[in-house]
Amino acid sequence: MHTSGLSPATRSRAEPRRRSRLLRRAYEQRYLYAMSLPFVALVFVFNYVPIWGWLTAFQRYRPGRPFWEQQWVGLKNFTDLFQDETFYLALRNTLGMSVLGLILGFTMPIIFALLLNELRDGLFKRTVQTVSYLPHFVSWVVVAGLVYKMLSTDGGPINQLIAHFGGQPVQFMAHSTYFWGVVVLSDLWKEIGWNTIIYLAAMTAIEPALYEAARVDGAGRWQLMRHITLPGISRVVIILFVLSIGHLTAIGFEKQLLLSNPVVKDSALVLDLYALQNGIGMNKFSFGTAIGVVNSLVGLALLFGANAFFRRRTGDSII
Repeated sequence: MHTSGLSPATRSRAEPRRRSRLLRRAYEQRYLYAMSLPFVALVFVFNYVPIWGWLTAFQRYRPGRPFWEQQWVGLKNFTDLFQDETFYLALRNTLGMSVLGLILGFTMPIIFALLLNELRDGLFKRTVQTVSYLPHFVSWVVVAGLVYKMLSTDGGPINQLIAHFGGQPVQFMAHSTYFWGVVVLSDLWKEIGWNTIIYLAAMTAIEPALYEAARVDGAGRWQLMRHITLPGISRVVIILFVLSIGHLTAIGFEKQLLLSNPVVKDSALVLDLYALQNGIGMNKFSFGTAIGVVNSLVGLALLFGANAFFRRRTGDSII
């Protein structure tokens, strides 16, 4: 109930009623609140409490000393970071692989979900879904081994196929040119099935009567997908797209660490791996924290920017 246009006396009478309704609704949903509390606590403990550690980015942190005895250096770690050419190399690699992953890793699950939704054979559909989900549960250590075997010049299936059509073997893992593509396609294979789950769930919420009415009007499968299914899941697509943009700089380091080698190390260096090498590998804990702070702030800026853009364009927002 909107009370901004009411007189003060009317607002004073309406406010207790509004609070009463909110309290009654909260009491009716008390079990839902109780069930959500452990998850809220987990988010708070593991996502918000560690933020205090950002303070070490403004220190010359030395392990073993109490926090209040650490030397404060102001913005020196950030100054050193922005003067380091390796930072810009890592940022370029991170954004490059992230954008490629966003283009393929976001669009392909939608297309795959649309195709799965059109299958009428229930057994075949469930089999395809299960097979496509399984790679999500496979460790990146195993996936990296499979990728090396598949792309090997010594009996690798991909190079055998190239040779079958008259081509020369390609050393995919020894050329920086191919590294981004290898990482992105490996991640796509691993996650495409898992990422279709939410789209398939959104499709089940579309009113079946819409499909029936469209079929009566002579719409084919392509028209049904284009004019009913895609608009029906558009809000979910926009929300997930905005969240994906917010994670452009947070792509992890497992894929790059396991698939890289000394020949392609310059193309494999991403921000998370850069922070790991400096913070843990070189004991520059404050410098590594500064990298993480910059990484998080860039992701936050991208998230708010994408959210503001889509809120103006479509009216949908996550914030």
